[in-house]
Amino acid sequence: MTIDFEFAQTIKGFMADEEAERLYQTALDAATLGPCLEIGSYCGKSAYFIGLACKHRQGVLFSVDHHSGSEEQQPGQEYFDPELFDERLGRINTFYFFQQTLERAGLLATVVPLVSDSRTAARMWSTPLSLVFIDGGHTFEAASDDLRLWSPHIMNDGFLVIHDIFFDPTKGGQAPRKIYEKALSSGDYYPVSMTQTLGVLKRR
Repeated sequence: MTIDFEFAQTIKGFMADEEAERLYQTALDAATLGPCLEIGSYCGKSAYFIGLACKHRQGVLFSVDHHSGSEEQQPGQEYFDPELFDERLGRINTFYFFQQTLERAGLLATVVPLVSDSRTAARMWSTPLSLVFIDGGHTFEAASDDLRLWSPHIMNDGFLVIHDIFFDPTKGGQAPRKIYEKALSSGDYYPVSMTQTLGVLKRR
C-alpha cells in the first residue's frame, strides 16, 4: 500500500510530494503504537497520506477541523477558493470535500472526522496518541494552543509532526517554526527529520 500521487494531486491542499512521503512513512511507524491525530484537515490531502498508513497498520486517524477555513482562506483573502464557499451556510465549508476524499480513497473505516475547533476537541481528550500532526491555524496563538493542548497526549516514542516550518521569514509565516523550536527546547522531543517545511520530532 503506497501513495498514489496522481490521486493526491486531485485533492485540494498544499503539500510537496517529498513531504507527503515523509509524513506517510512516519505514520507507518507511528500507527503500530496507537492512534494518530491531525489538526487541520481541509479537504483531506494529509488525511489521505496519514490515513493510508493507518489503514495499512489497521489503525485509526482522528482528523480535527472546524471545516470553516483558515484565516487566509476567507473571502477576499489570498487563498480564497470560491468552490469551497457554501451559499446555504454563508461561509466556507470544506467538510463535503473532505468526506469525498475519504470515500474516494477508501478510508471511511480508518479516518474519524472530528468537526470541531482544536481547543474544543482537546477539552476532554484522554486517549494516548502515537502521532500528532499540526497543520491547523497558522496564527501564533492557534499554533501555540495546538502544541500546548495536544503535546501531552503523545505517548513515549510517539511523533510530533509540524508543517509549514520556514526558517526564512521572507518565505512564510513563523508560527509553525516557533512551536517547532518550542517543542525542541522543552527537552521532551528530539529531531528526526526536516523535509522541506515538514519537521518530525520524536518523544523521548
